[in-house]
Amino acid sequence: MNLSILKFLAFEQTFKNSLTTLPMGGGKGGSDFNPRGKSDAEVMRFCQSFMTELQRHIGADTDVPAGDIGVGGREIGFMFGQYKRLRDEFTGTLTGKGIAWGGSLLRTQATGYGVCYFAQEMLATRGETFEGKTVDISGSGNVAQYAAQKAMQLGAKVVTLSDSDGSIYDPDGLDEEKFKYVLELKNIRRGRIKEYAAKYPTAQYFPGQRPWHIPCDIALPCATQNEIEKADAENLVKGGCFCVVEGANMPSTPEAIAIFQSNKLLYSPGKASNAGGVATSGLEMTQNSIRQKWTTEEVDQHLHRIMKDIHEACIKYGTEEDGYINYVKGANLAGFIKVANAMVDQGLV
Repeated sequence: MNLSILKFLAFEQTFKNSLTTLPMGGGKGGSDFNPRGKSDAEVMRFCQSFMTELQRHIGADTDVPAGDIGVGGREIGFMFGQYKRLRDEFTGTLTGKGIAWGGSLLRTQATGYGVCYFAQEMLATRGETFEGKTVDISGSGNVAQYAAQKAMQLGAKVVTLSDSDGSIYDPDGLDEEKFKYVLELKNIRRGRIKEYAAKYPTAQYFPGQRPWHIPCDIALPCATQNEIEKADAENLVKGGCFCVVEGANMPSTPEAIAIFQSNKLLYSPGKASNAGGVATSGLEMTQNSIRQKWTTEEVDQHLHRIMKDIHEACIKYGTEEDGYINYVKGANLAGFIKVANAMVDQGLV
């Protein structure tokens, strides 16, 4: 993590939050601490030190951080505990909390599920569905895991996953047993994705490679920024991909986006399609404020509605004269107009 990464993430987050239709601003934070190889105790001590400084800048009505790359339930728990100890209050100041202490059902799954809900709406504009489609997914963390699960539930075959060391290709696709193994591998043992290929002989492991050379119908980049470059985009087009839906923040470079759009692929930027996570953070904040806990079905209903609303906003501002839906243009305009109008209404402050 460095300052330039934080700046572009915060800029994107402002407009992503604007798109959610919820009353949230936007910002980003992070650190240059590398948790790889660290014990739980070392991670806990870092999280507590980090929160000792951060706590004076956040609050339920000031700024409410959520998890991201490297920050899951374990880290949120450590930071929330330290915040509570220092401030002597129990408030909804972080989201992604444990279910037993103020968290929302479906928060863990929300970003990945939201990506697929948004993709459903995109596919429907061309009379398509997930049913029978081959899906490439990058990443193997929270977003990738639940994008894979939801895609499978919707009838697709998920054939790839990856991490920072390389990618795996399983031509048979993930199933329930393999999905549970990935959850255990990444969330409990904190292992590497190459172990998947060692356990399942049908899978191939490609060290140091991203999965975009594997032919597919739908690509869901769910790892990190700038992971689809020009050559990767060309490989996807050659491999028959017609739909790219971003689960990560800005995973496609400008050169890759130009290739997607010139070939008239369905392509959605992360600020639109991965907004389900932050939207459910907003839903968690709402539940904390009203001291209630919604059911999984209620949260899922709200999430589905929000993703449909974002898609409709993209269509409103992004449909071009030839009928092609430019989701980048639509998301940017829809997000910007709301922010700009708020700034004008509230004066120069």
